[in-house]
Amino acid sequence: MAPGGHRGWLLRLVIAFGCAQGAVSMARPAVSYRALALGADERAVGVIAGVYALLPLFAAVPLGRRTDHGRCAPLLPAGVVLIAGGCALSGLAGSLWAMALWSGVMGLGHLCFVIGAQSLVARQSAPREQDRNFGHFTIGASLGQLVGPLAAGALVGGPDLAHSSALALVTAGAGAAVAFTALWRIEDRTAGPARAPRGARVPVAAILRARGVPAGMLISLSVLSATDILTAYLPVVGEHRGIAPAVIGVLLALRAGATIACRLVLTPLLRLLGRTALLTGTCLLAALLCAGVALPVPVWALGVMLALLGFCLGVGQPLSMTTVVQAAPEEARSTALALRLTGNRLGQVAAPAAAGLVAGLAGVAAPFLMLGGLLLASSGVALRSAGQPREGAGRVARKRREGRGLRRTSDI
Repeated sequence: MAPGGHRGWLLRLVIAFGCAQGAVSMARPAVSYRALALGADERAVGVIAGVYALLPLFAAVPLGRRTDHGRCAPLLPAGVVLIAGGCALSGLAGSLWAMALWSGVMGLGHLCFVIGAQSLVARQSAPREQDRNFGHFTIGASLGQLVGPLAAGALVGGPDLAHSSALALVTAGAGAAVAFTALWRIEDRTAGPARAPRGARVPVAAILRARGVPAGMLISLSVLSATDILTAYLPVVGEHRGIAPAVIGVLLALRAGATIACRLVLTPLLRLLGRTALLTGTCLLAALLCAGVALPVPVWALGVMLALLGFCLGVGQPLSMTTVVQAAPEEARSTALALRLTGNRLGQVAAPAAAGLVAGLAGVAAPFLMLGGLLLASSGVALRSAGQPREGAGRVARKRREGRGLRRTSDI
């Protein structure tokens, strides 16, 4: 199957990603509720949310290097095993330290799955199809983010919050295992990775210098941080404002449903507005809406804001994936995607920790004001990068052939 062939593999990848992401999206608020039931305060919730990204922070680039010179598919079942185990063992943990540890295992599994899946999309998609296929791929994430919080909201609650949240986490682990059913023969073994000279590697610095990549990484980091903190801290906001867990689940599902709607119409939006205007405008509107979440508005108004916010946040991830893939040399695409994920994980470590700090100092609404500032900065970066020619794969490859872009052995 050449790039641009039939897309049955993409549909099955979307299904598998939906199961894996649904388990994570169900587990993240359940972890917050269980931590609160075990005596955690806002700062501790932030630390546990940050540990979710800590192990992946160190593993992303090595996994990307391995995938550049091997198959993508083995990372998918490995990721599912780690997600399922991390979810279930978080539910069985009896201390905050154990919950933090298994939250990190869950995050590592999610990273394995995402690196393998994104590399698969890049390798098996023709260049003209990458925006569309990455957009469809991220629908799997949005489906998971839609179903997961609803399931968590249905299971978590009642007088015994510790027990109900543990049940939700074990159920999330079982849900992750369903992803195995869609992973059979998902990779075309004849479409192997591009081969660099033996022992040669494209330096990380050369990838990061490619035009548009830093801006794309910042936008991706901002969007993911917004999604992550919404998932982790909206339950805390609900506890302070007297909003039931089931309602919080519906609100998070509204956001995810709007993100799905955005990605279904992403291609016509790109044709209508162009990449720069679409990225800049959605980041700016998302910044205003994040600040609005901090206001003590009625539940219906909060739902409207979260739906609009979800639509705006649906743009950044697929477009940043395409930007990174097209800017990187062909033999280093998985590493480039891993660098983008490393930036995301840095945000997932720093943003919840910062959110926990500002929540402890200024109240639970403060993290959303912080997110608004981050998205506002991303909007400015997207506008500033408009019109700059990107250093694409061809130019980087030419530099490699001319001896300017490679060095041997380790470069990180």
